[in-house]
Amino acid sequence: MPRIAGMATTMLGLDIGSSSVIAGILKGKSILRESPRTFFPSQCLGAKVEVDPAALLDAVAKAIGALGPEARKVDVINVAVMCPAWLAMDKAGRPLTPIVTHQDRRSVEEAHELEARIGAVPHLSICGCRPFPGGISSTTWAWYLKHEPRRLKKAATIGHLNTFLHLHMTGARVIDPSNASFTGLYETIKLGGWSKDLCENLGVDDALLPEILEADVIAGRIHAAAAARFGLKEGTPMMTGLMDGSAGMLLTGAAVGQLFNVVGSTDVLALSTNHPKPHQRLLTRAVGIGKRWLAVSTLAAAASSIYWARDQFFAEMSIEDFRKEVHRLSKIGPSAAGGVTFDPYMAGERTSIAQRTGAFHGITLATKREQMLSAILEGLIRASAERLPLLQSIGTPLLPTVMVSGGSDRLDKILHRDWPGKWTYRAVTDATMRGLASIAPRDRR
Repeated sequence: MPRIAGMATTMLGLDIGSSSVIAGILKGKSILRESPRTFFPSQCLGAKVEVDPAALLDAVAKAIGALGPEARKVDVINVAVMCPAWLAMDKAGRPLTPIVTHQDRRSVEEAHELEARIGAVPHLSICGCRPFPGGISSTTWAWYLKHEPRRLKKAATIGHLNTFLHLHMTGARVIDPSNASFTGLYETIKLGGWSKDLCENLGVDDALLPEILEADVIAGRIHAAAAARFGLKEGTPMMTGLMDGSAGMLLTGAAVGQLFNVVGSTDVLALSTNHPKPHQRLLTRAVGIGKRWLAVSTLAAAASSIYWARDQFFAEMSIEDFRKEVHRLSKIGPSAAGGVTFDPYMAGERTSIAQRTGAFHGITLATKREQMLSAILEGLIRASAERLPLLQSIGTPLLPTVMVSGGSDRLDKILHRDWPGKWTYRAVTDATMRGLASIAPRDRR
C-alpha cells in the first residue's frame, strides 16, 4: 500500500495498558509532549478481571485533554492497546459486556472444550496458539455464550479494544492482525483472515467479527461526537492501531531474529520471525504490519511478584532501600534463599490452559523474609533463562543484541543474570509510544 500523499508526520499516540492511558504528541520517533499517566480501575473478582468501558473512555479523554489544544492540530492518530481486551458491542458501538482483559482466567473449562472439539493440533496450526485463558479471547466468548448468553443477543460486533475505540471515535468496525491473532479465530500462520473452522468450532457467525486491516492503514476519521468528547478535530484520520508489544518491536526495526524484552509487572520476551512455527508453549501472533510474526514467552507476574513481597514482608522499607536489597540478594545468588524455592506463577501462566499458582517450597520456622525474597528472585531468574532454548527451538537464529524496555528499577539486569550464551543489551525508552511514532500511515488500497 502507498503512503498517503502529502501526509504530515505529527501524530497523536495513545498507549493504553492494563491500568492506564498515556497520550503523546509525536513526530518522527520523537515524543514532543506527553500526558501524565491516567489510571482506570480493573475489577478483580476471583478469576475474573474486567474493566468498565466507560471508565476507560473517560481515561482516554482525560489523557488527551492533558495535551491541551495541540491535540486538535495533529495530522493522524494511532493507538497501541493491551491485548486481549475482549468485549461485545451493539450496532451503535455501545458495550454489552465489560472489557475482559488478558489477566482474566475464568474460561479454563471452555478452553478445554474448544480444544477437545477441534483438536489441539488443528487449533495450534491455524491460530498459532492453544486456546489459553487470558491469551486467546475465544475462550472468553465461549464463557459468555455458556454463562451469560442474554448479553450477546444484541451483539453486532465482537472484538478487542482497538475495535471498541474505532467504533466510538470513527464509526469504523476494524481490528488489526496482531489483535486478530489473539481472538483465537484468525488464520494467524497464513495471515489468511477469519477461520471458518475456528468460528464453527466456537459456534459463532464471522459476520460479528470486524474487518481486518493492517495496523498502519487509515481505518476511519474522527466523527463530530468523538471530536467534541475527546478534544480532537473532526475528520482527523485514525489508523487501525495494534498491540502495545508490536509497537515496541517495530521501534527496534523488527529484524528477523530480534529479541525484545519488556520487563515490568509482566515480563514479555518476543522474537521477530518471518517463518512462524507454532509451539504449544509459545504465543505465536502477527506483528500487525507486513509478513512478520512474533513468538512470545511471558512471565505473567515478574515485578508484581517482587513488589508483592515488599508489601507483605518489607512494608516498613522505603522503595529505594527495598530495590537495593533486591539487587544485593540477586548478586549473592541461590545461596541467599537458604534452600527455599519459589514457583513464579502468582498471576497464572499465559501458556497453560490449566492455571498454575505461585508457591514457596522448603519453608521452615527458621526461614527469614530475605530468604523468601531471594527465592522469588531466583524463581524468576530461572524462568527467564529457560525461555531462550524454547525460542531457539522454532528455528529462527537469534540476533545477539537484545532490546530491553522496562521500569526505572532495571529488573532486566537481575532477570538476565543466568541467560545462557553471550548477549548485548540495549535499553529503549518509551518503546510503545515511540514505536507508534515510527509507523507511517497508509491509505486503503
